[in-house]
Amino acid sequence: MTACVMEVVINEGSVPPYYREVYEAICCKQEDHVQTDVFQRLLRKTDLPVAVQNQIAEHLDCKEGFLSKLTLYKALALIALAQKGKHPSPKLLENFTQEFPKPSLGDLQALRMQPASGNPLLLSQTLAELLDIDTVQVELIPEKKGLFLKHVEYEITSQRFQASVYRRYSDFDVFHELLLHRFAYRMVPALPPKRMLKGVLTSTTDREFIEGRRRALRRFINLVARHPFFSEDGLIKIFLTFSGSDVQNKLRESFKTAGDEFMTCKIATQAKEYLPGNIQAKFSSSREMIRNIFNSFQKLRDRAERMAVRSVETATDLLMFGRELSSLGSDTMPVQTWASTNNNTWGTMRQSLKGLSVEFALLADKAAQQGKREEEDVVEKLNLFLDLLQSYKDLCERHEKGVLHDHQRALQKYSVIKRQMMSATVQSKEQVSVDQLESRIVQQENAIVTMELRNYFSLFCLHQETQLICTYLQITAHILGAFVNSQIQGHREMSVVWNDLQPKLGCLFGAPNGMPSPPLTPQQGNWKPPNAFFPN
Repeated sequence: MTACVMEVVINEGSVPPYYREVYEAICCKQEDHVQTDVFQRLLRKTDLPVAVQNQIAEHLDCKEGFLSKLTLYKALALIALAQKGKHPSPKLLENFTQEFPKPSLGDLQALRMQPASGNPLLLSQTLAELLDIDTVQVELIPEKKGLFLKHVEYEITSQRFQASVYRRYSDFDVFHELLLHRFAYRMVPALPPKRMLKGVLTSTTDREFIEGRRRALRRFINLVARHPFFSEDGLIKIFLTFSGSDVQNKLRESFKTAGDEFMTCKIATQAKEYLPGNIQAKFSSSREMIRNIFNSFQKLRDRAERMAVRSVETATDLLMFGRELSSLGSDTMPVQTWASTNNNTWGTMRQSLKGLSVEFALLADKAAQQGKREEEDVVEKLNLFLDLLQSYKDLCERHEKGVLHDHQRALQKYSVIKRQMMSATVQSKEQVSVDQLESRIVQQENAIVTMELRNYFSLFCLHQETQLICTYLQITAHILGAFVNSQIQGHREMSVVWNDLQPKLGCLFGAPNGMPSPPLTPQQGNWKPPNAFFPN
């Protein structure tokens, strides 16, 4: 196509509604224009001679490989006039005083099946791109009413929107409910429970539960904020940025105007055309694979949790070990001369033992920091991925128990009505009854068509969510890197303290009784860890 600008003025009001339908069918949703290769396919559907197609193309303004909406309208007008035997030219449009005619383009669905951006079934985001969409922090802000804690408030800070808002658990609950309605065919992570389900509630267990819930809410909102479809939806923007007094009502109002994804997605009714022929087999295979991955990652998480707990227990043991040494060194009971045979070795050692408690307190602090790193850097990453895998399992169940079950139930109801219709016809019942049955059959047929379209759209979304899981599988490298780094850092910090402690034990050995001192080699105090496998 050559860039020959058409001067004819065409606007929305001067073209028939069909022009707008064509534009909606073939435009690139993200860029709000029509790619030239898509328009060329449209030209070929006109059955016009190639020479005439070229003449039309020469009169179009196609900057940077695409057509604007108004340029497409001009092209459609030229096509319609050419199909009536007119010579396509800008002059012809200038002299045209009536409403532009409707071109004959056949079935527009064939054009919808070949969008400019390629197959919409395929996702192109990398893990790095998904993680870069947003990072949301969730911090506790406890609020007291009187003497008792009435509720917990959270400060939600979005890096993407550069906004901080305050939310309660009930706000998360409403947001989660609406998200499930809006995106019933997508992976919506579950919320943590509002209250502790069982066990004796104490101040310690209450604090642990609230902290665990905060972490779970942080994982939930980050998975949602980074989802390629959720991230562009108005619900997430309202939840992360709206600072008004009633965010729940604001969310509900937004959902009422939006509807669910099937109603708003342009290609929802054509989803079947994008799916591979063996989609059911692919779905079953993917589901089994992800079930196995979930089981393995669950075992990894359990082991990582045990390691983090052991680090905290080690910290407690080291602290108590130091306290016992201090207690031993603080004993002022004199040693009887007949027992020590005039040797004050124990008195000297006792003073040294008292000072070692400081070193062991430092060791305990390092072990506690190690446990915190293992919990935050390793266990949390594993929990994040497990939350996503669980949401995939939940999605599969919704597909089978929801839309698929509704479709089968609609077919059964249709079969019953058909039998009733046949029975009424054979028995020559009143015409009113037969007409009612015919009306019900038509309604049920429409319901079945809708259910079938929703079923295929559900499979379409499932296919995309499976791709998303496979993209997130690369988080394994992040988890392994965090695990290796935490161990290297922990061992390095502990080693420094142990090596500083070792020379201080010299006064406990080499006593006058001739007991030899332990060998202190330079190598013992100069261990060098390897480089981190992955950078932080």
